[in-house]
Amino acid sequence: MGPTRAGAPGGSTRNPWLVLLVLCLGFFMILLDTTIVNIAIPSMIDTLKASLDQILWVLNAYILVYAVLLISAGRLGDLYGQRNLFALGLAIFTVASAVCGLAQNTNELIAARVVQGVGGALLTPQTLAIITTIFPPERRGAAFGIWGAVAGIAAVLGPTLGGFIVTYWNWRGIFYVNLPVGILALLGAFLIVPDLRPGRRHGLDQVGVLLASLGLFGIVFGLIEGQRYNWGTIFGWVTIPEIIGAGIAVFIAFVIWERFQPEPLVPLSLFSDRNYSLMNWISAAMSFGMLGLFLPLTIYFQSVLGMTALRAGLTLAPMSLVSMVVAPNAGRMADRIGGKYILMAGLTLFAVGMGLIILVASADST
Repeated sequence: MGPTRAGAPGGSTRNPWLVLLVLCLGFFMILLDTTIVNIAIPSMIDTLKASLDQILWVLNAYILVYAVLLISAGRLGDLYGQRNLFALGLAIFTVASAVCGLAQNTNELIAARVVQGVGGALLTPQTLAIITTIFPPERRGAAFGIWGAVAGIAAVLGPTLGGFIVTYWNWRGIFYVNLPVGILALLGAFLIVPDLRPGRRHGLDQVGVLLASLGLFGIVFGLIEGQRYNWGTIFGWVTIPEIIGAGIAVFIAFVIWERFQPEPLVPLSLFSDRNYSLMNWISAAMSFGMLGLFLPLTIYFQSVLGMTALRAGLTLAPMSLVSMVVAPNAGRMADRIGGKYILMAGLTLFAVGMGLIILVASADST
């Protein structure tokens, strides 16, 4: 079947809920990988005879590449079809997961994680674009509610599933678990997800891609490596603040460049919509809060409290169970009554919950 132009009559021939299922399956896999690795850090250190700094790059290499490539990956979906980029990202991520499981040292593992980051970055923007296209406005709240539930479940299920795998198998299993999921999602991508294409030809804006990538790399790399170098000198006269500052300067140059492009990578006019801008900031804050707490928390459970990997994972399991129930229902309620007060309640509960975790965490907690 040939590609369907966005908005064309042929775009509605597929059941959108089945398409959403496939998209969520792929999205679940890559988000699961951002947290499932955390629980295996002590086991990796012992097995690979690696330092904590080396093992942390197993996490950071993935995050760095993923963050840097996201903007460019969205435009590639416009150029070559979102379904095709979704499938390509799945394939790359799945193969890289197998290589991660086979790695014999930290260098091999880090290299494979870089490739995983490429696959994840190619996949993620396509899920949102396809959902927005195939669902009418009155059903997008429910669809994004399910999508959000998958994101939340993946983030907090990672430590639980990872703990079970590390306890009863070994750390390599946390990567092998991606193989059946990736293959199933890849089949669904070609059998169920429609090949939607925009009605006009897009350009790539190579200068914009270069500026965005360099700017994000400087910022993210500086934030990742800041603690390691005590926020000071890396080598010679180069310091962490200078790298972050250079990244910010290049990203500002990217924003200025985009303002004068007939077809920018990121249409800056979107940010004139107050709700759009606000929700981007809220999403960023939620991600920083949730994912930023998980890494030290899982190390704290095992290294300070002496929990097994499985028990440490189960300690976080209630979050995934509650998210699984609440998020889809919150999406449906947003369709009916609007999302403002649901969002305010959610943010309040999130802040209170995180605050309580920090408050009760101590060396003798049980």
